[in-house]
Amino acid sequence: MPFRFVHTADLHLDSPIASLALRNGELADLIRGATRRTLERIVDLCIAERVDALLVAGDLYDGSQTSMATALFLTAQFRRLEQAGIRIFLIRGNHDAQSQITRELTFPANVHVFDGRGKPVVAGALEDGRAVNVHGISFAQPHAPSSLLPSFRGPVVDAVNIGMLHTSLGGSLRHDPYAPCTVADLTAHGFDYWALGHIHQRSQHLSNPWIVMPGIPQGRDINEAGPKSVTLVTVSDDAGISVEEHQVAVAVFERLRVDLDGIEDWGGMLDAVERRASHAKREAGDVNLVMRIDLAGTTPLAWRLRRDEDLLAGELQNIAAAIGDCWIEKVELSVHAPLAPAGQGGLDPVLELGGLMRDDVLASHAFQSELREMLSDLLRQLPKGARELLADDEQAQEALLAEIAAEGSEDVLARLASASAEASG
Repeated sequence: MPFRFVHTADLHLDSPIASLALRNGELADLIRGATRRTLERIVDLCIAERVDALLVAGDLYDGSQTSMATALFLTAQFRRLEQAGIRIFLIRGNHDAQSQITRELTFPANVHVFDGRGKPVVAGALEDGRAVNVHGISFAQPHAPSSLLPSFRGPVVDAVNIGMLHTSLGGSLRHDPYAPCTVADLTAHGFDYWALGHIHQRSQHLSNPWIVMPGIPQGRDINEAGPKSVTLVTVSDDAGISVEEHQVAVAVFERLRVDLDGIEDWGGMLDAVERRASHAKREAGDVNLVMRIDLAGTTPLAWRLRRDEDLLAGELQNIAAAIGDCWIEKVELSVHAPLAPAGQGGLDPVLELGGLMRDDVLASHAFQSELREMLSDLLRQLPKGARELLADDEQAQEALLAEIAAEGSEDVLARLASASAEASG
């Protein structure tokens, strides 16, 4: 009989949600419960596929949270697998090492939690009698600046060897370094499959051996956008390995850009958003779609969109509600009004002013210098982590300055255009 298992990592159960909770209570409730519902879906998949094991490559929890309700929920799901005869293999990741629950909870008998010694465990056998061994290393502290590979034992001879490791590999901009190593290091160790965790974006590095980072199974904010999944692995009787990606998230975040070039009326803008959102929902399938809408392009509506942001947000929320299982997380405006060339008279004075601001003011050395000084003062007052997140190098600072200047000028022109319209009315 083949040996089959589901590989996942980084569930971050009951992870706290960010500022979207302040904007939409229903959406907050959806995202707050999403990690639990996703774990339920993973357990459902294991049972439906009649797998032999579930491998969780770290970060079941989300740091130093203390809720025993989280632990009790997790235990209940593990007992479902126990009743189905499915074993569970866990390694502790950096977030698990911070959790008090990790040290207090007693798991069911079908759960094996690896320690820091790297001793392999026989998880099953193929039809010809070859054993399937799972190797894993947990870390007791939230930091692992050095590779954990030296702690692993070598592959068991005449057996299938599966390694579990929570690692940043060669590094990622959005993740702290953790037990760093390289794909070449993993390949050289001699295992047949590496079940990795820590990086939240899915990646498959090799197939001989298989080196798979399944990614986070449930995104928690717009920075974890796109479909999320787990990996179903089959080790055939001849020890060949195949993998399948299974999407399990209950909510998917997506950035949607809506081009308003050539659209001149409010109704046309709403139609464009509805078409784009409906298409995205069809692509997402049977999940909740959480969208960040970016209205972009050159349109006479630009100033009205900025002026009437509350009305705009309400109208777009109504579109999302009509589509069903669809939510607006945020609306961003990258629209610009068609401006007059500098010095061209006889036009709307706000349009002419916009041209002057674009061609003369924003590009001037004096304006750019003052803007840089203001940004430098702001960055000096921020904590180091916040500075790096906002603008971590000179190129990022220049991009931020350009964005601030463009957005600020558009907002000023929107207010002037509104005042002009009210005065003429």
